[in-house]
Amino acid sequence: MRLAGCAHGSHNGVMRKGGRKVEPDPADAGAPRHACEHPGCTDAGLFRAPRDRSLRQFLWFCLPHVRAYNAAWDYYKGMAPNEIEAHLREDTAWQRPTWPLGRLGGAGRFDPEILRDPLGVLRAEAPTQRRRPRETVETPPELRAALELMELTWPLDQAELRARYKDLAKRYHPDATGGDRAAEDRLKDINRAYSLLKRRVPARAAAAPEPAGAPAG
Repeated sequence: MRLAGCAHGSHNGVMRKGGRKVEPDPADAGAPRHACEHPGCTDAGLFRAPRDRSLRQFLWFCLPHVRAYNAAWDYYKGMAPNEIEAHLREDTAWQRPTWPLGRLGGAGRFDPEILRDPLGVLRAEAPTQRRRPRETVETPPELRAALELMELTWPLDQAELRARYKDLAKRYHPDATGGDRAAEDRLKDINRAYSLLKRRVPARAAAAPEPAGAPAG
């Protein structure tokens, strides 16, 4: 039985790398030259191939004959199906011994001293509090059109509103637009939006008065 692409496919002289065929490399540089061991071949045997499953003894072939040998190579030749299955199972664990889960180290009683926490580190609170999601303030429905017109978001304060109004008024003023009628209508809408928002936007809290007798800054 021949199993292509098995774990022992790399023992062939001709291997595949990245989906493409790779020619076998000659054996160790400087090693004694061998004659090709294919019957009737007189070429030099520059390429070695495994003689059997031990992978310790090798045959030497020229390139055409090592290709032919590798094409017919069957690592599992002569093995019964149950032997092949056992061998494949050993390969999955890299030929290392395995044990059932819990067999080693799990038979004794658990020592609670292992988890003793004399400094209370495990009971301490986290060094930093979790960030709470930023509270969102719903925009009043009656202000949405005015805010959109002035390209503002809610909430805002009087200073932000005034700065935005000055910028828009300068942009759409007749002196800046050359008397454009559409810009003039736009400026009227901005004035109405500003008046509405000015009545609804709270002013910043006034600074607390200094106590009597405080030294002047």
